[in-house]
Amino acid sequence: MSTPSTDPGTPSPAVAAPVAAPAASPDAAHGGGRWGSLGPVGLVLAGGLSVQFGAALAVSLMPRAGALGVVTLRLAVAAAVLLIVCRPRLRGHSRADWGTVVVFGIAMAGMNGLFYQAVDRIPLGPAVTLEVLGPLALSVFASRRAVNLVWAGLALAGVFLLSGGGFDSLDPAGAAFALGAGVMWAAYIVFSARTGRRFPQADGLALAMAVGAVLFLPLGIAESGTKLFDPTTLALGAGVALLSSVLPYTLELLALRRLPAPTFAILMSLEPAIAAAAGFLILDQALSATQSAAIALVIAASMGAVRTQVGRGRRVKAVPDLP
Repeated sequence: MSTPSTDPGTPSPAVAAPVAAPAASPDAAHGGGRWGSLGPVGLVLAGGLSVQFGAALAVSLMPRAGALGVVTLRLAVAAAVLLIVCRPRLRGHSRADWGTVVVFGIAMAGMNGLFYQAVDRIPLGPAVTLEVLGPLALSVFASRRAVNLVWAGLALAGVFLLSGGGFDSLDPAGAAFALGAGVMWAAYIVFSARTGRRFPQADGLALAMAVGAVLFLPLGIAESGTKLFDPTTLALGAGVALLSSVLPYTLELLALRRLPAPTFAILMSLEPAIAAAAGFLILDQALSATQSAAIALVIAASMGAVRTQVGRGRRVKAVPDLP
């Protein structure tokens, strides 16, 4: 599995340096700096499409395997695929490297487990709407530029509009699980960036996925037992793993090597809109005029964040990340 060519002297984006823009890439050296800045944005958008359509497929799988069973299949299959493809090297890593991988794996397991507990109780759109508050909060707290607060505020307005202006009618436990998933999502963003810096290609992602799968295996077996080994369930679980884990996590890890964490976090505000589209196409959940207006707000915020990043990419020097 290859990664885009980048300048080895460029620090990976992280919350410790939220205003840093990536140093000029090889494309920029040949006059393609603007397109080089848009590259990681495309990776994020492709990952968002994949993960939300995978989530819609997972909802249809829950009657067969249960929420914890679906998470177990997703993590286990994804870990197996990544370990086979990446063949990560186990030796030569420091204690800090392994600590980063373990925390990254815990964040992924927690994010997945809490999210699927949420969508087992509340609709997909509101669940993702609540979950995305985590990345939005990250963008606000991590950013040192006032304009990022504007984009985050606009995205937040769209998120709440998409929810119908409130969450009073939702199951309290489901809403709490979705909010918890948002906290873990913010942690995932931070440690995905750090893992991408410490490990080549997607090796760190493969190892972290294996950590998450091992942590969740007892929970899945306890809830679903032999249902996990049904051929149809396994096939659907493999599809969820590829769409919701292998493809999007790899794309996001590559994007985070070149995209500042605050901009990435605001781009995550597109997730409710993508989830609404997936719910409409796969789960027959129609979009109202209010939801369409919310999607427009979220997209406007994301476009503003991207424009800010692209416009400053060649003017701002990268700030070294903290050890």
